Formats: sequence, C-alpha cells, structure tokens
Amino acid sequence: MRKNTTSSIISQLILLVFVVVWIIPTFGLFISSFRDKDLLANSGWWTSLTTSQINEIFRTENKDSQYQENGNYIIKGNFFDNIKGKKISSFGITSKNINQFLVGEKAILKNGSEITVFENGDYIWKSQDSFKHKNGKRIFITALSPPKFTIENYKEVLFKEGVGQAFLNTLTVAIPSTIIPLIICSFFAYALSWMRFFGRDTLLAIIIASLVVPLQMSLIPLLSIYNDIGAFFNIGAKSYPGVWMAHTGFGLASTTFLLRNFIKSLPHEMIEAARVDGATHYDIFIKIILPLSVPAFASIFILQFLWVWNDLLVGLVFLDQLPSEIILTAKLRELLGSRGENWEILTTSAFVSMTVPLLIFFLLQRYFIRGLVAGSVKG
Repeated sequence: MRKNTTSSIISQLILLVFVVVWIIPTFGLFISSFRDKDLLANSGWWTSLTTSQINEIFRTENKDSQYQENGNYIIKGNFFDNIKGKKISSFGITSKNINQFLVGEKAILKNGSEITVFENGDYIWKSQDSFKHKNGKRIFITALSPPKFTIENYKEVLFKEGVGQAFLNTLTVAIPSTIIPLIICSFFAYALSWMRFFGRDTLLAIIIASLVVPLQMSLIPLLSIYNDIGAFFNIGAKSYPGVWMAHTGFGLASTTFLLRNFIKSLPHEMIEAARVDGATHYDIFIKIILPLSVPAFASIFILQFLWVWNDLLVGLVFLDQLPSEIILTAKLRELLGSRGENWEILTTSAFVSMTVPLLIFFLLQRYFIRGLVAGSVKG
C-alpha cells in the first residue's frame, strides 16, 4: 500500500512538471503579445509587471529648430514625444559611458555647448555659436519604463500584416481536412471491425504498413497526379479541394487504425444482439457505434485538426502563397523572414495561431484521454 502511494505521488509530481513546462512558455507568449514593442525588445515577459530599465538612443532636433535667447542659441525638445510614464535616470553623450550624467546635470560637449536632460525626456541644448548639426546630437538614455500593455499589436497583426486573412484561410483548410477523413474512416473502421469480406486482414496490414511511409516521399508524386486530374477537368491542383484531399489521404491510415482499435473493443455481445433483432450494418453503425464512439471521434478530431492546423509543408505544396490562400504557418514563416526583429509582431502572431488549437483541446479534453486509451486493454 505504501509503495503504491509513493508511486502515485511520483507520477503526480512528474505530471505537474510537464504541465508547468508547457504552461510557462504559453503564458509568457500570451503576456508578450500585449506588451509594448519597446519594452518587449529590451526586457523579458517575466518583468512585465515591474518597472523596467531600458537603454535607448535618441537624437536631438537639428539646426533648423534653433532660436536665440539671451545671447545664446538654444534647441529644445522631448525625446519621448510627451509619452507619459517613462522616466530618465541617467544619460550620456558617448557610447563609452552611457550613464555619465544624472538627470538635470549639464553635459559639456567638445565644441563648448552644453546639454541638459530632464527626467520626463525634455532637453535643452545651449551654445554661444549657432548650431551646424544637420542630424542633431546623439544622446544615450537610461530610462525607467512602467508596465505597459496594449492591443495595438493585435490590430497591426490582424489587419495590417495579413495574419487575420491567413487565420481564416487556415480554418478553411483545417475544418474540411479534419471532418472528411473522420467521416470516411468511421465507415472504413467499422467495416474492418465487424464486417467479414475477402482480403480484410490484408487490407488492415496495408493500412498499418502505410503508417511508416514518410509524408515527404509522396508529396511530389501526389501533386503530379493532382495536376494531371486538374488539367483534365480544367481546374488547378493548387486549390482548397486539392489540399483537402491531400490532408485526407495523409490522415486516412492513422485515423482508420485508431478508430478500428476503439470500435473493435466494443462489446461483441451487443453487436450480435442487434443483428439477432434484425438490425442492418447501417443501423448498428448509426444507432450503436456512433453514440458509443464519441470519445474516440473527439480524440481523433483533436489529433487530425492539430496536425492540419500546424502543417506547413502540405500547405506550401498544394496552395499558392497568395493573400487569399496563404495559411497561417506560411504567413508566420514569411513574417519571421521579413520582420525577424519585430518581436511584438511575431509573439502576437504566434499566440493567434495557438488560440484555435487551445480552444478545441479544452472543449474536447474530457474525451481525449478516454478516447486514446480505449481499446488498449480488454476485460
């Protein structure tokens, strides 16, 4: 008894570790998707609720902004464009010592001019001679920035970067690519489980063998076949029906195998009693098999949907990379190449791509484990 208790505690601790390892990055991505882009580039998500210290480089106004006052030439301005909340703690005029001066102190430049920077970002640059700088003076700032959250990242990602359209395109691909193989394989799995016909065992062996065939080996031959069919019917293979059929074909073997294992585990006596009462195979399937197989259907729906939703390779091969067809994973790859330094774009886009799989999983999670382990044991 004590040994069983110890084993149970260890199992729960291991499970807890896996849960924490999964939740922490997801939570960090969620927080990062709402953070201001300046803070996101300079500090981690774990500092999102605290005041962060960031180092930035600004330039003063150029010579066109100068005016005379009491015999001096003066340039005034604000580095933060009057953004509230940020506070400067120190500044410098060279990269060798970016914290050389405290706010309010006067920094003397080589030409004899002096510049003073204040806590709120205001600065005053004074000189006895007129300013000649075309680009202004570069100032290094160390500032304290309070926590800041915004939905501007989502507005930019969904409406300006095209992720919103890619999100809808991925739904257009994923939903039919999940439902079609599930419908086909449910009938197929029942036939392999409870119907007797010539070559049934051979057919099952072929299905199991096809599970080990790499996806990459069949992509190009399958695309060639689709192109030939498309040319015959005057339609293109690179279309939504083409990618639906591709995902259906690649998912048939695994979906049939899992469903067959579950349906085969149902009580044999119940099926025989229905046959004695005169029920046809169709009646047995609709009235008995389907209601009892909800956990299996839910778990397989989750697995197929997640595979299609996260797919990149099949989407690249069977769809054009146009705004009206590009899927979410391909769009993220495109953003990673063109906007690799814009972390606010990438984190927000990544979390958008996670929303639907998370929603699907939490809605159907009570069936998930029950459906996966069903059929693994008997008795």
